[in-house]
Amino acid sequence: MKGSFLWRNRVVLTGGALIVLSLYLMTAGVRQGDRVSAPARGMLEVLRPVQAGTANFGAGLRSIYHDYLNLVQVRQENERLIAELARVKAEQARMAELEAENRHLTELLELRDVLGADAIAANVIGSDATGISHTLILGQGSAGGLRPGMAVLSNEGVVGRIIETSPHASRVLLIDDHNSALDGFDQRSRVRGIVAGMVDDGVIMKYVDRSQDIRTHDTIVTSGLDGIFPRGLLVGNVSGVHREGPGLFLAVQLAPAVSFRELEQVLVVRQQTPPLAADQRAEGQ
Repeated sequence: MKGSFLWRNRVVLTGGALIVLSLYLMTAGVRQGDRVSAPARGMLEVLRPVQAGTANFGAGLRSIYHDYLNLVQVRQENERLIAELARVKAEQARMAELEAENRHLTELLELRDVLGADAIAANVIGSDATGISHTLILGQGSAGGLRPGMAVLSNEGVVGRIIETSPHASRVLLIDDHNSALDGFDQRSRVRGIVAGMVDDGVIMKYVDRSQDIRTHDTIVTSGLDGIFPRGLLVGNVSGVHREGPGLFLAVQLAPAVSFRELEQVLVVRQQTPPLAADQRAEGQ
C-alpha cells in the first residue's frame, strides 16, 4: 500500500482535490442559502481585498505607463518647439539685417543720383587692426573698377579716399587720419581751409586766418577744389574755435558728420561729373 502510486502522491492529489472543491463551491452548483455556500462566501470575502488590490495595482501601472508615454511625447514636442523658435529668431534676425542693408544701399543710390556721378556701393569688411592709421577695408577692388584716389562717401557725408587696391579689396584712408587732407569751407561765411586729422585723434581745419569769421556749430562742406571730393558734401560741424596762443591761424576743431566705426556700406565715386555738365543738368531741372 505504502509503495503504491496513490500513497506516493497523496499530498499533491489531496491538495488538487481541495482546490477543485473550492473552485466548485465558489463558482457553480451552489444555491443561495445552502450550507455548502458558506465557505464560498467566506472565501470571497477573504479574497475581495486581494482582488481589489490587484485590480487597483494593475490600473495604477497602466496609468503610470500612459503618463510616461505622454511625458515622452510632451518632451519631444517641447524640443521641437524650442528648435522651431530658434529657427524663427534666426530668420527674423536675418530678415532685419537684409532690411537694414537694403535701406543703406537705397540711401547710397539716392546719393549717387543726386551727385550724378559714376559711383558704386561697396561693403565695409574691416578696419585697421593696429590702430596706427585710421583706415577701412572695402570688399571691392581693382576688379570692380576701383583705384587709389577715388572719393569714398556715405549718406552722412565724406568718409575718405582710397589709397590702395587689390583685385578684390581696397584700403580707405579716413578723413580723421593725420595723413588725410581735403579742401573745405564754412557754408555760412565761405571761409576756406584744409580739413585734416590729428595724430592724437580728432579733426581740425587748418590755415584759417585769425581775422576770418568762423564759429562753433558752423557747417563745413567740401569745396571740390582738391579734385577728389565733389563740391558741397558734408564734412562735419565746427566743435570749437580757439584764438589763444601765438600763430597766424585759428585752431578750429571739427566733429565729423560720419560715424566711421558704424559704417557698413559706402559709395565710391569712380568718376565725377564735369562741373559744366552738372550745371547744365541743374538748369534743365
